[in-house]
Amino acid sequence: MNRSKIALLLLVVFFGSGIFYVFFNNKSKSTESSISASSVVTTPTFSEDSAYHFVKKQIDFGPRVPGSSAHSSCKDWYISEFKRLGWQVQLQEFKENSYEGKALTGYNIVAQFAPEKSKRILLAAHWDSRPWADKDSVRKNEAIDAASDGASGPGVLLEIARQLNLAKEKPNVGVDIVLFDLEDLGSTEDVTGNSWALGSQYWSKNLFPVGYKPYYGILLDMVGAKGATFPQEGSSMQYAAGIVQNVWNAAADLGYSNYFIAEPGAGITDDHTSVNEIAKIQMIDIVDLKNGNDVFPSYHHTHQDNLQIIDKNTLKAVGQTLLQVLYRE
Repeated sequence: MNRSKIALLLLVVFFGSGIFYVFFNNKSKSTESSISASSVVTTPTFSEDSAYHFVKKQIDFGPRVPGSSAHSSCKDWYISEFKRLGWQVQLQEFKENSYEGKALTGYNIVAQFAPEKSKRILLAAHWDSRPWADKDSVRKNEAIDAASDGASGPGVLLEIARQLNLAKEKPNVGVDIVLFDLEDLGSTEDVTGNSWALGSQYWSKNLFPVGYKPYYGILLDMVGAKGATFPQEGSSMQYAAGIVQNVWNAAADLGYSNYFIAEPGAGITDDHTSVNEIAKIQMIDIVDLKNGNDVFPSYHHTHQDNLQIIDKNTLKAVGQTLLQVLYRE
C-alpha cells in the first residue's frame, strides 16, 4: 500500500457506537482483480425470495447470541444447509473472552465450492446477534433479532451457494464462504476496538483451512434493509481500492448504482480489518452506511433491526452483483 497517496481527511472516534471510523480520500494502491466492467456476463439469477427465506429462517431461531440454544441450533442448520447445497463444510471452534472477561465459545463456519480450483474468492459475513439493544430507548438489555446486522449477509451467501450448486455453467474460480462468529459482542467502552469481530480476529491468526490464500475477499454486513446504501467504505479503499472499484462497476453495469453509491464512505472497524491487517488478505466491506453524526443506519443495535426492515430488492442488488463479480473472473 502506498500510504503517501492516502489523504487522511478526518479521524473520528465514536465511543457510543463502539466502532472506530475514518474518512479517506479514495486513492490507494491495491491488487487489481481481473474483473472487467466492459460488459455484463451471463450468470445465474439470484432469487430474492429464496434469500429472504434464508434470512427469515435465521430469525425464526431467535437471537443468535453466543451460548444460547438459538445460536447452537442456527449453527447446526448452517452446516446442514451448506452440505445440502453441495458445499464442503468445516467448523472452526475457538475460545475467546469477552470485553467483560466472560469465557466464550465461538464457531466460524467455512464452506467451499469447487475446492480443486486454485484461484479462489472469499465471501464472508458474521452470523451472531448482539446481546443488547444498547442504542434503543426501550428493552436495552434484551437481545435483538439482528435481521440486517447479522442475518442478511448469511442469507445472501446461502442463496449464492444455492445458485452455484444449481448452475450448469460454473464460474472459473473456486468460492469460499466464511461465516464469522462473535462479531457483535464489542463494548462501547473499548477504545481499542479489539472487543469487536472476535471470530475474524481468531480466523485471521489461525487461517482455516491451513495456509488458505484467496485472490481477495468481500465482506457483507447489514446488506438487507429497505433504503440501504453502500458507499465505498473508507478502510476498504485504503486496503484494496481496485477491488472496490471493480465491484461497484459491476453493480453499476447491472443498474444498482442507487444501492452501490460511488462516493467515499466512512471507514469502520469490521471483520475485514483483521483479515487485511493480520491475515494479509485483501478484503473489502459492503456495508450499509449513512451521512451524518452517526454513520450507521437508524436500526443499528436496536429492536428495529427485525424482519420488517428486510427488503427483497436490497438482497437482490447485493446478491446479483456478487454473482456478476464471480462470473467475471
